[in-house]
Amino acid sequence: MKSIHVLTLAAALLTFGTTGCNDKDFLDVPPRGALSDEQLNTPENADKQVIAAYSALANDGFTVPYTSLWPYGNLRSGDAYKGGGGIGDIEGFHFYETFTYNRTDVGNTDEVWFRLFVGIGRANDALRRLGAVTDAQMPNRNVRIAEARFLRGHFYFILKELFDRVPYLDENVPVDQYDQVSNVALTSQALWDKIADDFQFGAANLPVTPGEVGRASQVAAKAYLAKVRLFQAYVQNETNHQVTSVDQAKLQEVLRLTNEIIGAGKHSLYTDFGNNFMSAFDNGSESVFAIQFSKDDGTPRGRINQGNKLNYPMNSEFGCCSFHQPSQNLVNAFKTDAQGLPLFTTFNTSSLTAPADFQTNTVDPRLDHTVAIPTHPWKYDPSFVFQRAWVRVPDVYGQFMSQKELVGPNDPAFQKLPPFMSSTKNWAVIRYADVLLWKAEALIELGRQAEALPIINQIRQRAQSSTSLLKQSNGQATSNYRIGQYPAGVWTQQYAREALRWERRLEFAMEGSRFFDLVRWGIAADYLNEYFRVEKTRRSYLQNANFTRGRDEYLPIPLNQINFSQGRYQQNPGW
Repeated sequence: MKSIHVLTLAAALLTFGTTGCNDKDFLDVPPRGALSDEQLNTPENADKQVIAAYSALANDGFTVPYTSLWPYGNLRSGDAYKGGGGIGDIEGFHFYETFTYNRTDVGNTDEVWFRLFVGIGRANDALRRLGAVTDAQMPNRNVRIAEARFLRGHFYFILKELFDRVPYLDENVPVDQYDQVSNVALTSQALWDKIADDFQFGAANLPVTPGEVGRASQVAAKAYLAKVRLFQAYVQNETNHQVTSVDQAKLQEVLRLTNEIIGAGKHSLYTDFGNNFMSAFDNGSESVFAIQFSKDDGTPRGRINQGNKLNYPMNSEFGCCSFHQPSQNLVNAFKTDAQGLPLFTTFNTSSLTAPADFQTNTVDPRLDHTVAIPTHPWKYDPSFVFQRAWVRVPDVYGQFMSQKELVGPNDPAFQKLPPFMSSTKNWAVIRYADVLLWKAEALIELGRQAEALPIINQIRQRAQSSTSLLKQSNGQATSNYRIGQYPAGVWTQQYAREALRWERRLEFAMEGSRFFDLVRWGIAADYLNEYFRVEKTRRSYLQNANFTRGRDEYLPIPLNQINFSQGRYQQNPGW
């Protein structure tokens, strides 16, 4: 079993026998079968509570995914349509995609807030128990503290990019006082600093190579810290979320951290882009930090990825439920010109739809690693060909489906969870490609774009070499692939910025990050309303879709949480 054993503290505690008593000590003996909170403060139980915090990484469900952030990062970005059986099938996701109908009382929003804070609560409980033991009692105590803080930082990072203004609760805040901490006690930058502190501690105290697969490493902490500083560098106005400046000092820190990660030599790009999305390559060289899953681990159903199980096609081998469908706009974005470069301004003037379109046009190979296209093999199996009939309602959401997060029915990681499907394939939170492109972005924004050129071309070179898996049954290439390197002659800062942002879109398409990139760059409103302008001519259900600047950059604070705080939480602007 590749994963850390998934335990909750309650399940991991001791089995208790009877305790004798006499008249003298009767009132001083705790009830049989129960432990006081203080009795749990042992090295063994503190260690188990760290494991419980790890298990919270994937305690999501199909209506509230937070392992993969596809409903929040892809549906809201123009990269994906909701899919499923129609707009009423998990209507909260429809509200996310169209923005117009989103509300403060959407249950999906409330639950993802709650579940992420459960993860924070577990990390804080572990830290409290670790604080009650000594280094002499627990020689690895400082490493476990660093792991718990890393996990807390992870949960807070997701909350910050989803909601912006959230209450900061650490191990020093008593649980019964959680509702008394305001979500605006800290400024946006101060909250980023709190999140950064946890990763900074991890970078200083985590091992370079963890003793068990799945635990956080020093490199993972540095990478997450670089990600925080990159987001923090784009300073936003706190009343309407507009980017007002770019912090050069933060970019320098991103550069320092990414250089340290690259210099450590612990990670590298896979030779084939597709290896990132195959269970056989879990925990390989490109995986900086990944959420682990398992089956046949002694539990009734194993530790299966719940957050992506809606996203399989509707064919006999799978069965349900056709959510998370790539948009036509995204598919068109993979087109390339005669030099194999992106069509920045004209990519969306015509569409790739018919099978012949993928031969008469040239495309980036990452298209067939990312998108399931009718008549093309599903997940590198030439005998298992994707069909339009596998899509649940193609007349509403189109004919394409997502592939990266899924596996084939013969994959050892595949698991049926009737009526749903899922797998034990890892979910990568940070890939090494991320680290490289963060460095390139920092260099470009620092005016050192010439140094970013070979980094971006390195990513494109890998994509260029990633065609061996993309074959039809006759051995021919599935699509007409052409991808080239950017020439130095066009590489101004403005061009480099556009190229970097395009590269991030294609490299991480359908992986849940796109919307958050648009927001941190300050371009979400203009980008998405232009997307809707064209997409409304293709998808009738988007007729009323509209992004409201200064409101829709973040989800609303859930009404239930405002009520829980007795009004201490302030609603986000515009809601």
